[in-house]
Amino acid sequence: MKKLPIFLALSLVCILSNAQQTPQNEHAGHNHGQATTTKPVLQQDNLVVKETEFDFGSIPQGKPVYHIFILENKGKTELRLDNVTASCGCTTPEWSRDPIPAGGTAQVKVGYNSAAEGTFAKPVSIIYNTNQTKQLIIKGNVWRAPDGPAPANASIDILKKQTF
Repeated sequence: MKKLPIFLALSLVCILSNAQQTPQNEHAGHNHGQATTTKPVLQQDNLVVKETEFDFGSIPQGKPVYHIFILENKGKTELRLDNVTASCGCTTPEWSRDPIPAGGTAQVKVGYNSAAEGTFAKPVSIIYNTNQTKQLIIKGNVWRAPDGPAPANASIDILKKQTF
């Protein structure tokens, strides 16, 4: 006998909690089999960048360097790179204007001229499919090359005098 009221109370709690979780539809019976909830449709981002940042490490001043970033189209339709822009003239991106087919890859070659001494971190923006963007970063440290030629190496003079 004591079990019946407990069972009824638990049943009532379950029913009420389920009723609160069920979304109410203002137009119940008028949806004719179509969902009435609307969610914003987000454009799926199908461009995958294998690495978004590259560190050149320590490079000598005046020595241009470059790195190739690999892009992959994970979607079912082709992608087009509309533009690739750098934050300054010291950074130069190069890319193909051809569309990236579904499942295909493309390359963005980013060069840095290393004229200025010191650390750097330069963003490169990829604009694709009209309004979507990705950002790449190149960074490193440019060290100042010594003025004048390298010091003489006495061992080279000894080797030059040797006859073999």
